[in-house]
Amino acid sequence: MSYILTSREKEIFEYLIENYSTKEIAEILKISEKTVRNHISNVMQKLGTKGRASTVVELIKLKELSIERR
Repeated sequence: MSYILTSREKEIFEYLIENYSTKEIAEILKISEKTVRNHISNVMQKLGTKGRASTVVELIKLKELSIERR
């Protein structure tokens, strides 16, 4: 089963794995912190995961994300 991230969701999770905070991601992408949190929540809901860390692990397992540096 494959879950496809939107380009924005993928972008946000790429920043998360580089240890950026919600606030920093919002500033970089010029969106609100609430919007960043909503994107994260949407992905967690798609995957049925609880917490950002387990979501990142699941996305890596599904090959939706990699931990290689940009």
